[in-house]
Amino acid sequence: MIRRAGKNDIDMVANLAVLMWRDHSVDELIHTFSEMISKGKGQFFLKYERDIPIGFAQCQLRYDYVEGTETTPVGYLEGIFVKEAYRHRGYAKELLAECEAWAKENGCQEFASDCEIDNTDSFQFHKAMKFAEVNRIICFAKKL
Repeated sequence: MIRRAGKNDIDMVANLAVLMWRDHSVDELIHTFSEMISKGKGQFFLKYERDIPIGFAQCQLRYDYVEGTETTPVGYLEGIFVKEAYRHRGYAKELLAECEAWAKENGCQEFASDCEIDNTDSFQFHKAMKFAEVNRIICFAKKL
């Protein structure tokens, strides 16, 4: 079962998200996710197996330029995660389909995503889900 997450589900989403985004705390994610939902520009989906939350997806609407797209807004997959014991069962594909449907409901004609250049698992997932690679970049910064 997959369902849209609401304000009451933010703690659950954050506890799953911190397993993927390990450089953030649960409290940080709760704050960020609560703000996103209250502004209405993003949506979270929770995947359950026997009433146990085992995965989530986060998508939002992007109005700024998104690499490789031509329209606005663009639906954007910000994150997708399934607990390791539940992988390779098609659950991430189901979560992605919910995100894409949500984006269409919100007027999007295109859907995009990204991954770190060395994240081969994410890269393979995106290719398997029929995303086309549109660009590779390396970003630089320095303190002044």
